[in-house]
Amino acid sequence: MQEFKLPDLGEGMHEAEIVQWLVKAGDSVKLDQTMLKVETDKAVVEIPSPVAGRVAEIRVQDGQVAKVGDVLVIFETSANGGSSTPSQDSTVIPATTHPKSIPSASPVAQPAATRQRVLAAPAVRKLAFELGIDLEQVTPSNPGGRITIEDVRAYAERAEAGTVMLSEAKHLTAQAAELGEVEQVLSQAAPAITQRTEQPATPAQDQRQPLTGLRKRIAEHMERSWRSIPHATAFDEVDGSALAALREALKPVAEERGVRLTYIPLFVKLIIPLLKEFPTFNASLDEERREIIYKRSYHIGVATATPEGLLVPVLRNADRITLLEIASSLERLTEGAKQRTLSLPELSGSTFTLNNVGSFGGSSGTPIINHPEVAILAVGRLQDKAVVQQGVVIVRPMIPLALSFDHRLIDGAMAGAFLARFKELVENPQQLMLDMV
Repeated sequence: MQEFKLPDLGEGMHEAEIVQWLVKAGDSVKLDQTMLKVETDKAVVEIPSPVAGRVAEIRVQDGQVAKVGDVLVIFETSANGGSSTPSQDSTVIPATTHPKSIPSASPVAQPAATRQRVLAAPAVRKLAFELGIDLEQVTPSNPGGRITIEDVRAYAERAEAGTVMLSEAKHLTAQAAELGEVEQVLSQAAPAITQRTEQPATPAQDQRQPLTGLRKRIAEHMERSWRSIPHATAFDEVDGSALAALREALKPVAEERGVRLTYIPLFVKLIIPLLKEFPTFNASLDEERREIIYKRSYHIGVATATPEGLLVPVLRNADRITLLEIASSLERLTEGAKQRTLSLPELSGSTFTLNNVGSFGGSSGTPIINHPEVAILAVGRLQDKAVVQQGVVIVRPMIPLALSFDHRLIDGAMAGAFLARFKELVENPQQLMLDMV
C-alpha cells in the first residue's frame, strides 16, 4: 500500500481545496495520469498519479480542504513495483497499517446526518447566491455529484418557467370567467396552480456560505498584507491627452499585427524607467533579517478581475520586451486568468503591481499592497474634467492616480517624487523612445 500526500505546490502554499477527483476507489491508474484537480490561492492545478496501480481509498473528497502533508489517496501497487516509482511526496506503508483502505465487498450507505455539504466551485456558489437558489435543491449533472454553473442556470430557468405557468393560469381563469368556462380552464391550469400553491410561504432567511476557494485565498492574502505592512497612499491626477493621442496613433499598427493595444501596456512601459530610477519601489523587505532586497528583475503584476475574484498575472522581465510584446502577453495572461488556466509561475513572483481600476469602470480607489511588494499603483478611468491652466478653465482628459506604499521603506516625499516623475512621462510619452527595447 502507498499513501500520496498533498505536496507543496509553491509560493508558501499550505492548503488547497479539492475541486474534482478524476478517478474513484477501485480504478486502475497509470503513472503520471491526471487523477485530481485542486485549487490553491493562485490557480486550479492538475495533479498526476505518482504510481501505476489501483486506487484503494480516497481520503479527502470533492469540496473539502486539505493541508500540505495530508493523505489524499491510498494506492495498491504491484508486488514487484516494476511499473511504479514512489514520488518524493508519497510514503510506503504496510498493508496492515490501514485496514480501512481495503474496499468493502458490500459498501454501506452513509446516513443522511453525515451527508457532506453540496459540492460546487466558488463561482457556482456565487451565481446561486445572486439568483437566490438553494444549492441543495439543484440536481447535479456531473456523475461525481458536483454542481456546475449550467446546473444552476437550468434550475433557474425551470423555476422561472413555473412562475410563467402560474401567471398564464391566472390569466386563463379570468378569461374563462367571462366566457362561463371556469371549470374547464381550471382543470387545464390545475397542475401549475397546485405546484405553486401547495408549498406554504416562508419568511426569507439569511444564507450562509463557507469562505472557500479563491475567495478564501484572496481574503487571507489581503489580511496578511494589511496586517504586516503599514500602508500609506498618495493621490494625484495627470493630463492623459498626449497618452491618448499616442495610443490612437499606434492602435492601427498594432491591429495590423493582430494585437489589441490598451492603455495598460503603455502604463507598464512607462513604469519601468521609474522603477530603475527609484529602486526602492521594486524592492521587498526581509522581515526576519531586517534587510531590504533590491530586485534586479522587473516582473510587473497586473490586477485582473475574474468571475471568482481578483487575480494578479505576472508579466515577467517587462524591461526586456517591446510594447507590442507586452500587449500580446498581457492579452494572453488576462484571458488565462479569467479562465483559471494559468500556471503558478504566471501568477507569482511580481516585483511591482499595477491596478488599472479604470478598466473595471472605477474612477479611483485605495489599493492594498500585494505582499511581499512595497508599492502598488492604481490608475483610474480617463475622463474629461475642468482644470485651470494659466488662469483659464479648460476641459482636459484626466487620469486619477493612487500610489500605496510601505511606509517602512518609503516616505511621503519619495512617493511624491515618484508620482511627479510618472506624471511627467505620461504627459510626455515620447520619452519612451529614449528607452525602447
